[in-house]
Amino acid sequence: MDFNIIRVARIVMNVTDLNASRDFYVNALGFIETESDGQHIYLRGLEEHCHHCLVLKKADQPGVHSIGYKVWHQEDLEKIERLFKERNLFTQWEEAGKQRALGRVLKATDPSGMPLEFFSKMETVERCLQKYDLYKGARIQRIDHVNCMVPDVEKAVAFYTDELGFRCSEYTATEDDRTWAAWLHRKPSVHDIAFMNGEGPRLHHVGFWLSDPMSLIHSCDVLASMGYADCIERGPGRHGLSNAFFLYIRDPDGNRLELYNGDYLTCDPDFEPVKWDINDPRRQTFWGHKAPDSWFEEATEFIQQESGLPVGQSKAVLAQQKPDFVT
Repeated sequence: MDFNIIRVARIVMNVTDLNASRDFYVNALGFIETESDGQHIYLRGLEEHCHHCLVLKKADQPGVHSIGYKVWHQEDLEKIERLFKERNLFTQWEEAGKQRALGRVLKATDPSGMPLEFFSKMETVERCLQKYDLYKGARIQRIDHVNCMVPDVEKAVAFYTDELGFRCSEYTATEDDRTWAAWLHRKPSVHDIAFMNGEGPRLHHVGFWLSDPMSLIHSCDVLASMGYADCIERGPGRHGLSNAFFLYIRDPDGNRLELYNGDYLTCDPDFEPVKWDINDPRRQTFWGHKAPDSWFEEATEFIQQESGLPVGQSKAVLAQQKPDFVT
């Protein structure tokens, strides 16, 4: 691999009401609002020095415009472009300044149909890690990962590991040893992106890192006190897979977020992926309780970079849509 993708770094997604979204993301969850205009809100976590990790874009209906990855060098962008072109996949250049705070951007579409962006330069801003007077709500620290529903997980995993240099930390297998889901990383943690079997491609959730498990509990109290209790979909709990504490919530437009803390290092070259049986109840929640059906059925559609229309979806290759166990 002659290029270096560092990490997942930003998401651009639609919201229908900027003021309602600001109340949820800034006042309830504690994101830092770097800036805004009549069509966008640019958000970051308390420890982030990049201009933003999340762009909320005003639109008539929900949708995800792109998953953005930061690369090490400008030259890496040309190398990634060559790879995508060799695989007959869509690419398009966007010059510096076209999107707020970003340098030159390579837009691309992966084999599952998901819109991606690669960049090496983003404007920097003041880190707020030790501005404890600004800590409120969930006290969001940084973007951690994305999880996507795709119709063919094995195809997606092969492209990201063989072509883009991602490594697998953990995966879920069916009874006939097919890969039902996989967690892939570039940074030395459990994942930057996960793929799960389902109709897609669709964005299942964006995960944000919190400083400690009690921050998840505090988030529930804040959400409930502000009238957002119905936004809590699942948790808090501990995953078996990844070992992390989690809380899944839905924003006012139904976009799913995971508040996340407590996974582990994966940087050793001899680290072996952890295999989970899809029907092991400890896999999704170490304490054994099931996720709601909405967690396996509902997700946000992607938007084509070429046309602005929704990305077409396909049915999942594997028939099993969720774990089959009784608690």
